[in-house]
Amino acid sequence: MDMLKESCGVFGIFGHPEAARLTYLGLYALQHRGQESAGIAVSDGNETAVHRGMGLVADVFSHEVLERLSGYIAIGHVRYSTTGSSTIRNAQPFFVKYSQGSIAIAHNGNLVNTLRLKNELEKLGSIFQSTMDSEIVIHLLARSRESNLEKRLIDSLTQIEGAYSFVLLTGDELVATRDPVGFRPLCLGKLDGAYCIASETCALDLIQAEYIRDIEPGEILFINKDGLRSIKPFPPVKHSFCIFEFIYFARPDSTIFGNSVCLTRKRLGMQLARECPVEADLVMPIPDSGNYAALGYAEESGIPFEMGIVRNHYVGRTFIEPTQYVRDLGVKVKLNPVRELLKGRRIVVVEDSIVRGTTSRTRMKTLRDAGAKEVHMRVSCPPHRFPCFYGIDFPTRSELIATRHTLKEIKDYIGLESIGYLSLEGMLSSMFLDREEFCLACFNGNYPIQAEEEINKHRLEEKTKEKGM
Repeated sequence: MDMLKESCGVFGIFGHPEAARLTYLGLYALQHRGQESAGIAVSDGNETAVHRGMGLVADVFSHEVLERLSGYIAIGHVRYSTTGSSTIRNAQPFFVKYSQGSIAIAHNGNLVNTLRLKNELEKLGSIFQSTMDSEIVIHLLARSRESNLEKRLIDSLTQIEGAYSFVLLTGDELVATRDPVGFRPLCLGKLDGAYCIASETCALDLIQAEYIRDIEPGEILFINKDGLRSIKPFPPVKHSFCIFEFIYFARPDSTIFGNSVCLTRKRLGMQLARECPVEADLVMPIPDSGNYAALGYAEESGIPFEMGIVRNHYVGRTFIEPTQYVRDLGVKVKLNPVRELLKGRRIVVVEDSIVRGTTSRTRMKTLRDAGAKEVHMRVSCPPHRFPCFYGIDFPTRSELIATRHTLKEIKDYIGLESIGYLSLEGMLSSMFLDREEFCLACFNGNYPIQAEEEINKHRLEEKTKEKGM
């Protein structure tokens, strides 16, 4: 698929002497959720130290840096920029000292009333250091007239709209909270008496922490020397879990929203085989996000599964492309076909999704060049026709290939014998959760939270692109 960006991943830990190192490992496990920047804030109960940098976790944190980050409470963040530019000033955790003490915050999601709140706060004298929507919460906390952190936090969260899974460090306390509809995953774990917060359970697995439960939608969880304290200050509303977390973003070894990602993807592939059968010699994924859907397709169809493409896992994001010749080899740098498996064969390529179609087109040409006789594509979700405003960097509608093109036009553009998408009903029937629990906005345009600011911004972007400005 065309590479999409998820806003970020968060991790937090309270009550462990190696808090910074465990947070580093937690972020390492969540690297797939953000590769532009990484950061850790750590506290000894009195002073807070922060280190942030651009790039991958392993590049940002050296042994010497981790040595300097001493304390028993820490939060961490890996980021992709869905709001705000990709610069160091927008790296998280965001840390400030103010009249009530100090606070660091890390955010996964996207707020949809940022512009209005920022304008109001600036009129009241607030000065913003970044273009992150996360900084809005800091200013709301600082300006709140409530008497304690709990009340100030409730006051602040009541004013924001959109998707958020926050972890906050307040000097001697760790706080985790999730928006009332529960767009993004967030879970609680325990390790040797210490408590952990993570975007996905794979981060808990890496540090050998025990998964306890998910942070519930609308919950605020306070973790301090007295243990856990949970409050639910917001009225209950209908859940809107992001279904695309299951399809693409989450790691397959994670459990999110209480269910296994890999088993869900296999079920999607099996349903896809029922809905879109084809005669072929082998089924293959585009590694890695399509692997489990392809396994499900092969199992249900009885067509042998093969890894027809090998992925190079050692391609960094800073790969230098100095000439057109080298740029043309970009696909082969990351993914290379196994010619002996593909030559003269009819193949079914299982993709998790198609966004713009440009990457799929290039990859299918690579399979043709490797000698594939026929190439059929099967997609384990419905066509994407609408942008996401809740933390996934989907393009504008005009850039989504399924918005303006028929199935035949998409097939011809990518260069296929046939193409088939999983139906909306088939996708929902493959989920372990009730269909009413999910946000489906990127497929059907039914946005669970109004996002006029974001919609208008996308309309402006579309008009600008159409005019060639």
